[in-house]
Amino acid sequence: MRIEVTRDVFKLAEVFTISRGSRTEAKVLTVRLHAGGVTGWGECVPYARYGETLESVTAEIEALPGDITRRSLYDLLPAGAARNAVDCALWDLEAKQAGKRVWELAGLAQPGPEITAYTLSLASPAEMQVQAAKHAHRPLLKIKLGTPDDMPRLEAVRAGAPKSTIIVDANEGWSAEVYADLAPHLVRLGVALVEQPLPAGEDDALIGLDRPVPVCADESAHDRASLPKLKGKYDVVNVKLDKTGGLTEALALRDAARAEGYDVMVGCMVGSSLAMAPATLVAKGATIVDLDGPLLLAEDRDEPLIFDKAGVHPPVAGLWG
Repeated sequence: MRIEVTRDVFKLAEVFTISRGSRTEAKVLTVRLHAGGVTGWGECVPYARYGETLESVTAEIEALPGDITRRSLYDLLPAGAARNAVDCALWDLEAKQAGKRVWELAGLAQPGPEITAYTLSLASPAEMQVQAAKHAHRPLLKIKLGTPDDMPRLEAVRAGAPKSTIIVDANEGWSAEVYADLAPHLVRLGVALVEQPLPAGEDDALIGLDRPVPVCADESAHDRASLPKLKGKYDVVNVKLDKTGGLTEALALRDAARAEGYDVMVGCMVGSSLAMAPATLVAKGATIVDLDGPLLLAEDRDEPLIFDKAGVHPPVAGLWG
């Protein structure tokens, strides 16, 4: 098997801002596995928050042997972006070689469309209200926050989209005190969930803290090995393939989290439809689905995912799986 890694850049439709910074494009790595006249592919988004760069992840992938399998991959790469792209490419390759869809190979029911969140990036309250009003027809909005002055933004988004369900992502930007102060207002404004309010290394402060709105572990949750550290702090686990290291571990984490009593959110980095495609298989039955990466792009892959009133649809075979 020949392993090929390329860099792709997708322009964003608008500047995307979170508490850690802004971007105008999505830089991704595309992995293609060539074997027996068939090519399987996958995508990952190296993330600086986890010490990953385009160069470091490329090097990890290019160092893999040509006889790699999904099982041996676990022994060669840790959870993260590199393993994600290769794992998803292996699933795609196996499906094409077998003439079946990935969900059949994985023993899953055929997936259907799932309502997905649409993300409003961090901006001034006035700008966020305009964006909320523009997308008020969407049933689920996700707000990027994470500053000490977020109340006006919350009020502005609720005013702009009075009927949408709202979830909040603080991206580790709050303290325990800020969260405690905001919690009653989150309830008042109908916020359904808060993602990662505290830095992952400081989230012990959530133990014993009143959580009137469910709190979701994002940066604190990577794979199944993360679960023991979440007890008493979180109510929901965000499953992202770039953190789990691929579809294989994402499905395992989803099932393990549910078995331990957590609700499940399925999320994404900002990437193309190729990155979201495997995650649509994890999304069935999730409490929250956040696979809006392609909606934030000005350009996408050929045969992209379909988004409509029913939500995000699973991929056609021409895209992946």
